[in-house]
Amino acid sequence: MSQPLEHVLAQVRDYALDPEVLVRVVASGRQKGQPAPRWKRVELRYVDLKAGRHLQVVAYDETQAHTSNHAVGDTARQAVDELLTEPFGNWHVDTLTQTHQVRVTKKLEAMLHTSARAEPAEVDRGHDRDKARLLDEGDPVFRALGLSDDQGRLKPSRQAKYRQVEEFLRLLDSSVTDAIEKGHLRRPTAEEPLRIADLGCGNAYLTFAAERFLTGIRELPVRLTGVDVREQSREHNSAIASQLGVSADFVVGSISGVTLDPPPDVVLALHACDTATDEALARAVEWQASLVLAAPCCHHDIAAQLRSTPTPAPYEMLTRHGILRERLADTLTDGLRSSLMRAMGYKVDVMQFVESKHTPRNTLLRAVRTGSPATGQGARGEYDELVALWGISPRLAVLLDA
Repeated sequence: MSQPLEHVLAQVRDYALDPEVLVRVVASGRQKGQPAPRWKRVELRYVDLKAGRHLQVVAYDETQAHTSNHAVGDTARQAVDELLTEPFGNWHVDTLTQTHQVRVTKKLEAMLHTSARAEPAEVDRGHDRDKARLLDEGDPVFRALGLSDDQGRLKPSRQAKYRQVEEFLRLLDSSVTDAIEKGHLRRPTAEEPLRIADLGCGNAYLTFAAERFLTGIRELPVRLTGVDVREQSREHNSAIASQLGVSADFVVGSISGVTLDPPPDVVLALHACDTATDEALARAVEWQASLVLAAPCCHHDIAAQLRSTPTPAPYEMLTRHGILRERLADTLTDGLRSSLMRAMGYKVDVMQFVESKHTPRNTLLRAVRTGSPATGQGARGEYDELVALWGISPRLAVLLDA
């Protein structure tokens, strides 16, 4: 049942200004028909500094986080009041005993959902949290996966993998939160946990980290299934799951051939090679998955087609050099994938996965099923014109047609 927005935001303000009970506040999204907020996402929590307790505000733009600390009292109140004037569409408030989800409707009213915690939350008031790590490097999951040693210290040789896991968890956290708040992803329960499938999971670094974060930190019931063509992966991952006490299933099968019943709500395909990413996207569409996170690895298929097809004028300079032709193939492939997923009723964002200094394969496609396909003649015409101009046939289009 909707409530006046001013009344609900006043409640959010009360929680945000109570340093004894607040765990965190997260503001994200935008209100319908309103200009975009100044920030993509803002997080608030209280930290203990040498100068006393302060409200810490971490505001994210398109590329980085901006952190500021405000003393409890007038300074903190001013920071909160300024934030409440921004047209955010969603608010998530965690207190010691409750969780509050606020969604702003098209009529600029508020839908408020409040749930009680099974146990009071533990609050970290530490200021230096190493960029607010979502999972500490000493977490048992990292020791089991071999990223940390027996003393819980991150191995120097595994720094890049740990960074990749952390950045993925940040994207997963914001994506799941936003999809649930907007009603695109169902809110899981103990009886009906969120079903997540990791297609081409390999040694399941991200699979286990996602399960640990969503269940242990976010307190969301999930049931995870990892799929890989290698029996060795299934045996290895099942042993890790047993060691950690994780309820997860690992099956041997191809992405295009595996049967999952019931179908997953969330599909992950992280660094699936070449057209394996297309197979994962096609299966997600077939299953009507609510959320898809796909990080493509290589793009050999379109690259090979570009090599065997005359380059249309006046773009010869873009394919004359091999490195430019490969980069063009990457861009064409993911751009066409995005267009096809939109036609299938998904809202698609293409974003940076991790910084390029950590891996050259740092693009991630995030697709949220809205049920409203892009059916306009303009969008379809642009797609048809592009594939005809370059003489290419995207694998995803073939799979979706089939």
